[in-house]
Formats: sequence, C-alpha cells, structure tokens
Amino acid sequence: MQPSYNKIISIKSTKSTLVNRNRELSTLLNLSARVSTSLDLHEILDGALSTTMDCFGLCAGRIYLKDRNSGPELLLAAYKGIDPKGLEKVNMETGFTGRAARTRSFIAQRVSELEDAHRAEVLHQQGLEIIICVPLIVGDKVIGVMNLGADREIELDQGAIDLLVVIGAQIGIAANHARLFEELEMRVAELKEKRDTIEFFVCSAAHDLKSPAIGLYGLTQLLERQYAGSLDERGKKYCEQIVKAAGGIVSIIDRINTYVRTREAPLNLERFSLKEILDGVKAEFSLPMKERGVRWMESGAFPLVLADRLSLERVFRNLVDNALKYGGPGLSEIRVECEEKDGKHILYIKDDGVGIKDEDSEALFRPFQRHASSKGIEGSGLGLAIVRELIEKHHGKVWIAPYTGRGTTFCILLP
Repeated sequence: MQPSYNKIISIKSTKSTLVNRNRELSTLLNLSARVSTSLDLHEILDGALSTTMDCFGLCAGRIYLKDRNSGPELLLAAYKGIDPKGLEKVNMETGFTGRAARTRSFIAQRVSELEDAHRAEVLHQQGLEIIICVPLIVGDKVIGVMNLGADREIELDQGAIDLLVVIGAQIGIAANHARLFEELEMRVAELKEKRDTIEFFVCSAAHDLKSPAIGLYGLTQLLERQYAGSLDERGKKYCEQIVKAAGGIVSIIDRINTYVRTREAPLNLERFSLKEILDGVKAEFSLPMKERGVRWMESGAFPLVLADRLSLERVFRNLVDNALKYGGPGLSEIRVECEEKDGKHILYIKDDGVGIKDEDSEALFRPFQRHASSKGIEGSGLGLAIVRELIEKHHGKVWIAPYTGRGTTFCILLP
C-alpha cells in the first residue's frame, strides 16, 4: 500500500495545551525564551534558574561559572532561595559541585547520605532534603555547574534527568554567548579609547607643530631673500633645501588636519549634478594639463546625486592631482566615465600613465602609504586615504581596477 502525501495535518496548539501535553518541551520553550531575550549574563542566568526551579518545584538554586583567571575555582554567578554567604567560591577539587564539574556528571543525592557530616547538617538546617548538580557543558568543555535543592523527596526518572542535562547544556551555551558578548564590548571600548587617544595625539601634534613650522618656513624665506647675496653657492643651496623642507612640513601638517577633519566632519547632503563637480575640477587643472599636453575626456551621462558637494570635489581633485603627479612623462589623457549598474552609479577616473600594479593597489589607500615611483615627488601619502574615507562616509566604495600593463583606473561606486 502506497502512503498518501496529499493530506494536511493541522493541530491548533496553544501554550496551555502544550504545557498539559508535554511538560518537557514546554519547559525548554520557556527556557529558550528566557535566555534569548537578553545578552546580559545576570539576566540570562537568573531567568534560567527561575524556569528550572519552577518546572521541578525546587526551593533553591545556584549557578557557578568557571573564571578564566581564578584557577581551579567556580564563582557564584546567580542564586535563588537560600543565602549563599560563604559559598561565593567553590573549589573544583572538592565537594559534589567540584565532582560534577571534574567528571562532567549529573549528580543527585540525599542530604542525609553526604560524606561530609558538617555539610549535611548545614543543608538540613536550611531545609534541604535533595541536592542536584548539573554540569553546564559547551562543546567538550564544562564552563560551570548548576546546583539545585529540594525540601522534599522528588522523583528523578530518566526523563527528568535527561531534561535537566539538556537544560544545563542550554544554559551553558547562553552563558557562553553572553560572556563572549561582554568580552567583545570590552574590546570595542578599548579600541575606541585607543583610537580616541591616537586622534587626540594627532590633532594636538599637528596643531602644536604648525605654528613653529610656519615660522621656520617664513624665516628661511626671509633669510634667502635678504641674505642670498652674502651666501656662496653651497649656502644658497642649503637655504633652498631648508625652505623646501619647511614647506613640506607645513604641507604634511595641513594634510593630517584635513584627514582628521574628513573623518570627523558630518556630511552636508544636497542634490546636484556630478557634471558640475567635474567642470570645476577640469577648470582647476586646465593650466597644468595644457602645459603637459594632457587631454580631458568625458563619456556617459553624469547623474544627479545626493551627496556632500565639498567631499566629492575633494575626491575628484585628489584623483586628478594623483594622475598628473604620478602618471609620468607619457601621460597624455585623463578620462572620466560613468555608468549605472544595479541602481548604483559607478564612476571611472582613468589615465594612460605608468599605472599601478595589483599588489600595490590596496596598500595605497592606507594613510602615509606611497608608491615606489613617487620618490622625489611632493606628497604626504594621505590623498587616497582621504578619498576612501569620504567615499565610505557616503556608503560607497572605491578601488583600483586590475592592472593591464599601462594606466590606472580608479573606480567609485556611489548609491
């Protein structure tokens, strides 16, 4: 007889009917809800302990977790029912809690049968008849133990034991995730503090260095203008080198300040045509391009964008300036193209200069990274870092197309 697959089984289920029909599944669902609504370790453990105690009608509970820095000890992380004073730490080498952790075993025992008579007397005075230890296992590691206490005889059949073991595993996983989240938050806070410290140092250094650098530059220029006649050729050369070096310091400080401002300044969004930006950049560089015989070419329809105008002006200015600086004597053309793809605008700024090899392309977007061919060319190594920072603030991307033997193509994707 062939089975029939065209029938639908439909059973209306509510929480109350599930509780009556299957206590174990209902308990696991309640536990799952408790541990999944928070990333706070205390809230997770407190809720899990309440759910477990309610399910089995227990009067006391504690959860101990291993501490990475405390050696062979378990530290109290949550409790309900009985004051844990004096038991905030438990040695894993002793007692039933330690044995559950060491042997990865579920342990249930009558208080009257404990080997430690003093401990048995203390527990009796607290009204406990049964103690239960459930190891909290994540993967192949015990991360803690849940202790439970009953003030009466309770039935622990195999189903109840299996349920407690599964509950222990669920609590262990949730606790482990919460601790990982706490560690991640700490690392993020540390990184933010370090970043803020570095940015403060950079801003302070750039600010404090700028005045003496400008002073040095100005005084050296005065020296060169007013006393050049009194200097021999070597002295004049030294003076020229000092002026150039001082000017370089001022330029680098300005670039650092620009980079920091780029990272921190909010975007002033407005709608405008990219053609307006390109026309402005083309006009700005028209004289050096004419002197070197470099053609400006455009193709494609340049759209309206919602962006920060000054930021995009700086992006195109930096890329065109890069092409003129590093394109080499063979540079003859700078071409800007645009296309729309998957609802996004992709811009290409191409030149036919010496090009950038693939192994160098990603590194050049990092601060203070310069290409080997830039030796002797003025620059700070921040131009492309600023470009990437500005484009990513617009939720876009910038990259260098694969090297084809000559020329460089910068690709910009904008929403």
